[in-house]
Amino acid sequence: MRIGLLTEGGYPYVNGDAGLWCDRLVRGLAQHEFEVYALSRSERQEDSGWVPLPPQVSRVLTAPLWTAGEDGAGHGRRARRRFAEHYGELAAVVCAGAAKDRADTPEGAAVAEADRFGNALYGLAELARDEGGLVGALRSETAVRTLERACRAPGAPRAAREARVPDLLAVAAHLERALRPLSLDWYEDDGLGSVDLCHAASGGSAALPGLLAGHFSGVPLLVTEYGVRLRTHYLAADDSAPAVRSLLAAFHGRLAAEIYRRAAVVTPGNAHARRWQEHCGADRAKLHTVYPGMDASRFAEVGESSECADPDTLVWVGRVEPAKDLVSLLHAFAEIRKEEPKTSLRIVGSPAGPEGAAYLGHCRALAAQLFPDEAEGLHAVGDNPVSFEEIGGPELPSLADAYAAGAVTVLSSVVEGFPVGLVEAMFCGRATVSTDVGAVVEVIGGTGLVVPPRNPRALAEACVALLRDPERRERLGAAARARALELFTVEQNIAAFHGIYLEIVSRCPVRRVVLDEAGEPLPFAVPAEAHVPGRWTGPRARAVARGGAGWAAGPPVRATTVVPAPEGAR
Repeated sequence: MRIGLLTEGGYPYVNGDAGLWCDRLVRGLAQHEFEVYALSRSERQEDSGWVPLPPQVSRVLTAPLWTAGEDGAGHGRRARRRFAEHYGELAAVVCAGAAKDRADTPEGAAVAEADRFGNALYGLAELARDEGGLVGALRSETAVRTLERACRAPGAPRAAREARVPDLLAVAAHLERALRPLSLDWYEDDGLGSVDLCHAASGGSAALPGLLAGHFSGVPLLVTEYGVRLRTHYLAADDSAPAVRSLLAAFHGRLAAEIYRRAAVVTPGNAHARRWQEHCGADRAKLHTVYPGMDASRFAEVGESSECADPDTLVWVGRVEPAKDLVSLLHAFAEIRKEEPKTSLRIVGSPAGPEGAAYLGHCRALAAQLFPDEAEGLHAVGDNPVSFEEIGGPELPSLADAYAAGAVTVLSSVVEGFPVGLVEAMFCGRATVSTDVGAVVEVIGGTGLVVPPRNPRALAEACVALLRDPERRERLGAAARARALELFTVEQNIAAFHGIYLEIVSRCPVRRVVLDEAGEPLPFAVPAEAHVPGRWTGPRARAVARGGAGWAAGPPVRATTVVPAPEGAR
């Protein structure tokens, strides 16, 4: 079958989010044909290039979210009236939801509001199709004034009424950026209208082209979220005015609800993400948990060996940043040293940006304060109880060597999504002590010890219990490795998505009419075996998506089509 893979700031870019997961998925499903539709987040990301693409990627279309030139669409009076109508309806729904809790909204009212938002969104999409784009209209004074009228309308919540002109300009600019996919030329019969399935690698803007492909051509949509985009928006630090935050939260909440409503299947990466999706409006019947797939082969040698470099060593591995709460870990280690004086702690990882570098400096200073008699050289391995190291040095040439360096792996985070480092430790057969955050309990499944976050005493007691009981460590490590190999490998991830693809296409096939050169329908031109790799229809036939002969789009918003060479080099 032909899959339209939709990404935002990810695959096929070298420094893209979830790029590795997408690459493994595409390479693992070589029996399918993939078309990649990628939204980039920055000029730097575009300049960094792409990863090598496998032969089953037939083409790549890209468009930037970070900038958009004028689309050249000149709107007449009728088009301007249609824009004001649909944009006004969308703004009204957003303003009405600026201070509402969806859980407190009656079911009938929630459905009506969802219908209003969807009708407004697809009305704007149809206008963009007819007029060749909406970039200019979304940037116009009309858009700002329409938003202002919605905020000042009778019955508008206080959060919307308090919006001032700078706030309205900021909200309008954000909406223009979020709605840029409406102006792309991806929805014709030779684009997303011709695929069998759209697979969005995240929610938000990445899934918006999938919504439009479903609206125009009936293409089913699969949405995968290993990190819930709406949750990310809610938790993002923002110094904007309260009115701006409230209005944008309402918009993204409505968009997420529409994506979940229209998707054929939604695949969260863990139960934590699943609960968020249900809270944001996803139908439980559509949710199918698919754990991220990780490469277990590079940890095989360590995992198959029950030995460790030092049975008195604790290891922490990850990106150094405040969310990892190394401060609590260091205080816990001070308690551990009182019970087990021979214990050492190896902190392995690089700082995440300037904030991480500052946090690393703070942790070094705290370690020197907690262990003053042994503070000299706390940055290196030796007689010191705490060492700060990075992967690639002579002591730890690889990630697997870091986990092999100690008897117990510790995770001390206060915020965590899917704990990748924890799974890596499980592949290595290591006993673990973790804080109860994110998907930790779900991942561990009883094969490690879990304590409350920000509780150094509980963390210390759990570590001491494992340090004193080598048999228990070995049992837990073996069980953890078996669980990880069963649930978290690349192979199980690929097999799960292959089954989901077949299930969706069997339930929601895209019915197309194939015409000959004279425009007459060709019966049996798209038989069932058309979904098997290969070309089964004649070169003179052309497929027309359900709904007519398609539409002629205007100029794309910096969209680029590339047919890669077999080796995938750009």
